[in-house]
Amino acid sequence: MEILVATEKPFAQIAIRQIREVTEAGGFKLALLENYKNISELMVAVSNADALIVRSDIVSAEVLDAAKNLKIVVRAGSGYDNLDLESCTAHNVVAMNTPGQNSNAVAELAFEMMLYQIRGGFNGKSGTELRGKTIGLHGFGNVGKYVADIARGFGMDIYAYDPFVSERVMKNNGAKQCINLEELYLKCQYISIHIPSNEITKKSIGYDLMKKMPQNAVLVNTARKEVIDETGLLKIFEERPGFSYLSDIEPDCKAVFEEEYQGRFIFTSRKMGAQTEESNINAGVAAARQIVEYFKTGKEKYRVNR
Repeated sequence: MEILVATEKPFAQIAIRQIREVTEAGGFKLALLENYKNISELMVAVSNADALIVRSDIVSAEVLDAAKNLKIVVRAGSGYDNLDLESCTAHNVVAMNTPGQNSNAVAELAFEMMLYQIRGGFNGKSGTELRGKTIGLHGFGNVGKYVADIARGFGMDIYAYDPFVSERVMKNNGAKQCINLEELYLKCQYISIHIPSNEITKKSIGYDLMKKMPQNAVLVNTARKEVIDETGLLKIFEERPGFSYLSDIEPDCKAVFEEEYQGRFIFTSRKMGAQTEESNINAGVAAARQIVEYFKTGKEKYRVNR
């Protein structure tokens, strides 16, 4: 049986070596498709695969139509909006993710962007510090908990909102619970976003929330660009000269920022949250192990479709 690793943005080579070890120890063949340029390459490669490991690669109905032998696809990472779950179910393909494996890398990136921004891009001029500032965590899953841990080290005052996480869990991780999003955005100069992109959350962070933030606010998005209402974002930038937006993927309105708001934003050209050697290894190996275990025992602990 063949396990295909298909990555437009490849894993580190050390991760591939460890994925291969897990795969071959389980009695499977490993195939690689790296740095591919179009979907047709993926459709050809997946035609013989029994299992598929991807990163941010799109697994659409078209790809699944070409994957005649496919039984399982695993997204090496937490977010799985790149997987067409309805089509996976229709094709009798189990879809999984690997929650928690990239969390520290994403949390560190949030602070890397914050520090670079508040120190003026290290341009030699006076900046500001994080100690004593308030940070609000919009979402308190695996990444949110790591962000809280780092924020404690900087001496920040930590708040959080997540309707699926109890006050006790937040308190145990050093965060004060807010009763709603409005309270979170009102209290915090820094907001770090850690929510998935779905039909409920898309464009859910807009002008009305952003305008509640204090002056000189910093909005940090290491989640998905789709959760931001870009029309509202541009409006708050026009009204608030001190407002900053730091995003782990450039927005659709990037050109406007580059023309009008230099020095007030940081955008990565590609999704960078999971781009560390450690994260590559953790997520890739976890994906391989989950596939082997699924074929050996039928275990579906991290299944995300039904």
